[in-house]
Amino acid sequence: MNTKKVALVTGAGSGIGKSIALALMGDGYSLVLAGRRREPLEATAEQGRALGVETLVVPTDVSSPADVEALFASIKERFGRLDLLFNNAGIFARAVSLEELEYEQWKNAVDINLTGAFLCTQGAFRLMRDQQPRGGRIINNGSISAYVPRPNAVSYTATKHAITGLTKATSLDGRKYDIACGQIDIGNAASDMTEAMNRGVLQADGSTRPEPLMDVEHVARAVLYMASLPLDANVQFMTVMATKMPYIGRG
Repeated sequence: MNTKKVALVTGAGSGIGKSIALALMGDGYSLVLAGRRREPLEATAEQGRALGVETLVVPTDVSSPADVEALFASIKERFGRLDLLFNNAGIFARAVSLEELEYEQWKNAVDINLTGAFLCTQGAFRLMRDQQPRGGRIINNGSISAYVPRPNAVSYTATKHAITGLTKATSLDGRKYDIACGQIDIGNAASDMTEAMNRGVLQADGSTRPEPLMDVEHVARAVLYMASLPLDANVQFMTVMATKMPYIGRG
């Protein structure tokens, strides 16, 4: 039986998810890597194995209840417990004005960004509730968009606002099981999803301008701090952002 702490990261094949997974590996966690595509997950896992870390790759569509159920069954079978869930998987819909967004694009964002986080939280609850020692920690990847929107981003904005509600409800309902839940709201971390910001993105005043980015390593360090706390302490909300990005005063 594994004696190290076990963490699950969704969307672990690239970007923020990959950076967090590697940071947790470096901190001594065994890692469960979930995402839609096996190849990038295996690449992340290979870096962990080079460090002597035990990894489990489980290709998963987090919007699928059957996939998430299979994911947590695999975790229970391999490790017998889960100490940390980082709910990270998410997508941007096509950038269009609210009235032009197609229903399927809206639904896809809700299914992955919100329902996926809920399903993984529910699976983590059931495992953390019953394991010995009981309890664990859930960290949700929110966003600056959990507070203020970008233009032409209604589905992303709405789902990230909803993640804040999920975080609060998880914190409350998790108390009786010694489950702590916090949220990290990230602004302009350099990744594949933010490459366009170097070229220029639409601002609330109608102009298009490049935006400053920060190294994703700073996000990883912040998550490691949140994860390092004992279960009787919690970072409820943390914002980590590029200092000069348009957030304070956006719009």
